[in-house]
Amino acid sequence: MPHAWTLQAIDSIERDFERSSDTHLILLDLPALAGVRLYVKDESTHPTGSLKHRLARSLFLYGLCNGWIREGTTVIEASSGSTAVSEAYFARMLGLPFIAVMPRSTSPAKVAQIEFYGGTCHFVDSGAQVYSEAERLARERGGHNMDQFTYAERATDWRGNNNIADSIFQQLKREPHPIPSWIVVGAGTGGTSATIGRYLRYQRHATRLAVVDPEHSVFLDYFEHRDASVTSARGSDIEGIGRPRVEPSFVPDVIDRMIRVPNAASYAAMRHLEGLVGRRYGGSTGTDFYGALQLACEMAARGEAGSIVTLACDPGERYLDTYYSDAWLAANGYDIAPYRTQVEQACASGRWADLRA
Repeated sequence: MPHAWTLQAIDSIERDFERSSDTHLILLDLPALAGVRLYVKDESTHPTGSLKHRLARSLFLYGLCNGWIREGTTVIEASSGSTAVSEAYFARMLGLPFIAVMPRSTSPAKVAQIEFYGGTCHFVDSGAQVYSEAERLARERGGHNMDQFTYAERATDWRGNNNIADSIFQQLKREPHPIPSWIVVGAGTGGTSATIGRYLRYQRHATRLAVVDPEHSVFLDYFEHRDASVTSARGSDIEGIGRPRVEPSFVPDVIDRMIRVPNAASYAAMRHLEGLVGRRYGGSTGTDFYGALQLACEMAARGEAGSIVTLACDPGERYLDTYYSDAWLAANGYDIAPYRTQVEQACASGRWADLRA
């Protein structure tokens, strides 16, 4: 039977899913934000330690069902780390070779995890080179370029089927505000924001979607001006989110608001969140938390009650040599002190101080 291997591969992925539990929804203790409940959905507890575990599963199923991935296919992905870690996990499960194309600046911890799952890391000098290099390797080796930046928004069933949006609403059922006022996420491929935004409309929820965007990313510029040709000369220093070009999977019309977050603010918020939760998370989680906290303070200032949900994307242990290193921050010109004070005061008082004033 020509499709026997494919059917077995799909079954292996589905059985892995059945063995996995959902991720936790953590309520932050912020008494100063009276009436506003801020939750963090901890995606770092997936088997491969990040939100990208969901995406990798969907991309593999999409590739298998489309006939693009077959027995012996070399799978190639352009990734700054977390997607590649998760895809290496599934590739090993199916006995497939895996190559991650990534910038040399990718954290050593992520490189080690990809190699732990049997993947090979292929480095390029800048984030802008990963696309063409992944395509070249796929042609050269007769492999499949997974291309998360194109297929992320279409590989996931946004109507339900236990996607991340459906999971959030199921977990909020017994909470005081089961329909959140805001869901706050970052965008790397744009797949998560597209899935959540479409789900909110399909389910007719009043929840609004906010996307936080780090420095040097073009998503916010595209959201405001709709010029798909906009590019950035450098990539974001927040691994996993922010892109130097507009990705095909980014869908701006499902987004209600975008917030620019300085990188130093992401690192400051990430560190403060550790004190609230007792766990370390990565820079993209700091970006999410910073934007969510700003929205919570805005709601409190208007006397509104409600809930806000944001994501913890991956564990901080992957960034001990970078984001959690004071020497790395200093070497890269980041002063997080003003933002650390801003975040601490916002949590203590429920009021947001705009540092641009």
